[in-house]
Amino acid sequence: MKDVIISIVGIPNGDEAIEFVTDGKYCYGKDKTVFSYMESELTGLAGTKTTFTVEEAFTTLVREGKLNSQMVFEEGRKHFFLYDTPFGSTTMGVDTKRIIRKLDEHGGCMKIEYFLDLDNVNLGRNEFRINIKEAYGK
Repeated sequence: MKDVIISIVGIPNGDEAIEFVTDGKYCYGKDKTVFSYMESELTGLAGTKTTFTVEEAFTTLVREGKLNSQMVFEEGRKHFFLYDTPFGSTTMGVDTKRIIRKLDEHGGCMKIEYFLDLDNVNLGRNEFRINIKEAYGK
């Protein structure tokens, strides 16, 4: 795992973009790439570790800590996941429309467009735009 700087832009429901820049860890592999970072107060998820695992057919986002969930992003397929918070748990759906990945041993970028739902009620279209760069001088 190498040290990287990760920029995550979240666009919830077509609203104003929210950008979060943090340090993280990155491991590129031909069949699987993994990167992770700690959330902060800015994201409302302080105390939670987020890990993305990128594979050929799908990408998995796992959050562990104050909030726990495992979202699977796979183009053209809807997956369900348990969203576990300190206030209770619920089952949600994620329907991925598009994933664009350009990752190599130095980092790269990824874009995920998806819809979230709760009890089959659409909560809106969301988007992640992620950029990963090697952290020099660490």
